[in-house]
Amino acid sequence: MALGGNPIFNGKNFRGATQAPPVPQAPYGQAPYGQAPYGQQGWNAQPQGMTDEQLQQMYSRPSAGPADTGRMTIDDVIVKTAACLGVLLAGAAVTMVVGLSLASLLMVVGALGGFVLALVNTFKKQPSPALILAYAGLEGLFLGGLTRVLDTMYPGVGLQAVLGTLSVFTVTLVLFKSGKVRATPKAMKFFMIALIGYALFSVVNLVMMLTGLTSEPFGLRSGIIGVVIGILAIGLAAFSLVMDFTSIEAGVRSGAPQRFSWTAAFGLTVTLVWLYVEIIRLLAILRGEE
Repeated sequence: MALGGNPIFNGKNFRGATQAPPVPQAPYGQAPYGQAPYGQQGWNAQPQGMTDEQLQQMYSRPSAGPADTGRMTIDDVIVKTAACLGVLLAGAAVTMVVGLSLASLLMVVGALGGFVLALVNTFKKQPSPALILAYAGLEGLFLGGLTRVLDTMYPGVGLQAVLGTLSVFTVTLVLFKSGKVRATPKAMKFFMIALIGYALFSVVNLVMMLTGLTSEPFGLRSGIIGVVIGILAIGLAAFSLVMDFTSIEAGVRSGAPQRFSWTAAFGLTVTLVWLYVEIIRLLAILRGEE
């Protein structure tokens, strides 16, 4: 699993689920654990109380798949992620039918509430579908309000951001599935260096905006510097998707419990929210320079 990326997948709970010890196997020639030795039950012994026809039906059944044994599958993750995005879109739709001032207020509420629930869901011992969906709804209010405000200033930027997010996600997934992009240790090292630098820059920029040291709408992220930083941030978010895919693939391969498909969906939703914010901010910066 790619460590050092999305903290949701690197939490001890998800990692523990994907690194569970294998079921012990009996030595060659001995019966499986929990069964009588073959010497006592006979190699061809028939289970008691079963007819020949029932026994034949039992042997003819297909092998149990991951879903039958309560393990996480890719389909589970897709369904749960679709549910999260559906709730997110519903939250965003609310901001589209209210006034601009109320939409701005809902944006702040969604940002603060989403941040709190993101922390709660990240460090919670077991995934909670209700809290994860609540997070998605609050992020919908935040993204919808942000889109409403920026689209008022720069008409059409919201639709462009949605298309851009879908494009980056699709291209990243295709490259990952083809094996052309992987979360290698070397790539992880560069990612962590760039991410730390980006985080420090963002903190400094936020402080300068709050203290009035800069009057630009996006602070230091204006002009050519803002464009370069924006492209870097989108690249970081895209690579974070690669690490998410790697973690999900590892979870499915190791037979993680089915409930952790909610954790995977939550992690993907967090990364997609980050990606969308970076794309719409970059588009707004570019439109502001026109």
